[in-house]
Amino acid sequence: MKEIVSSLTLCPLFKGMSIKDIEDILNSVNYKIKPFNKGQLIAVEGDDCLNIGIILDGSVEIKKFYASGRSITVASLKKGNIFGEVIIFSDIRKYPSTITAFTETKIMFISIDDVIKLCNGNKKFLFNFISLLSNRILMLNEKITIISQKSIRQKISLLLLEEYKKNKSLILELPLSRKDLAEYIGIPRPSLSREMIKLKNEGIIDFKKNTIKILNLSELENSLIE
Repeated sequence: MKEIVSSLTLCPLFKGMSIKDIEDILNSVNYKIKPFNKGQLIAVEGDDCLNIGIILDGSVEIKKFYASGRSITVASLKKGNIFGEVIIFSDIRKYPSTITAFTETKIMFISIDDVIKLCNGNKKFLFNFISLLSNRILMLNEKITIISQKSIRQKISLLLLEEYKKNKSLILELPLSRKDLAEYIGIPRPSLSREMIKLKNEGIIDFKKNTIKILNLSELENSLIE
């Protein structure tokens, strides 16, 4: 129990809760914990989604597969992250993508009935759940805005400007690899690299691996109105 509670303190659903609060919640629901080997399927696109999943240990990848055989990584989740929280209250309740264990992983599953029970009986849990959904909506809106930009430069510029606003720093540590970043903003990886090199050569940004430094904020902003 102690190890489980420790993992749940990283989960946004239990934000602001004491160890005892979390223990009381666990004692009030019929959760299930399942281990998964590296590469093992957790859920396949089209499967019924009747639970939320909380990663207690390890990491998972959420991928979208197409008939052509091509796939894109929708998200990479780690310890404390959640999946299924949006789907279980939708009309469809089907996984829209395939979830695979990226490493040896342990996941806690809580059914929709127990989620409703916790929302009805615990104001803090309800607040955290609504906050989580609201943040998901904001992130989705941001992604749609970035993808809808006409040029590759505009997509990159808007992404960097949004990160600058969030972090209030000209030095950005992006949590995505170059490949994942390209997929996130909907462009080929070589195109992303070429445009970032152009921005660097023009003195607008500098970068090393996942660290990007904005050198000329006004020129980055001007890219959006070209």
